[in-house]
Amino acid sequence: MHELSIAKNIIDILNENLTTDQKCKVKTVRIKVGKLTNIMVDSLLFGFEALTRETDFEGVTLEVEQLPLRIKCENCGKETDLDDFAFSCPVCQGSAIQIISGQELIVKEIELND
Repeated sequence: MHELSIAKNIIDILNENLTTDQKCKVKTVRIKVGKLTNIMVDSLLFGFEALTRETDFEGVTLEVEQLPLRIKCENCGKETDLDDFAFSCPVCQGSAIQIISGQELIVKEIELND
């Protein structure tokens, strides 16, 4: 389950980028996760909650925005979101595609209490 190591990495990012005073004020962490990362969001949320128990981050909400797998066809130029991992253009069936999004794993925002 790589979600647990990802949750640990998110906590490491918080520890590296926040002062001691800020750590106690974290309310919400917002992340973006691309479809190609194959992250199970429920497992990530569970792992984050488990790892933050009895720490400065206990009770922090982890919000996950899932990003679609988006491609651009080199043949017809169309940009399309794919629901599956059939890496061909649904418009012209071309196989010369470029992945535009879907590989992201980004800590987008850390919200602090006032």
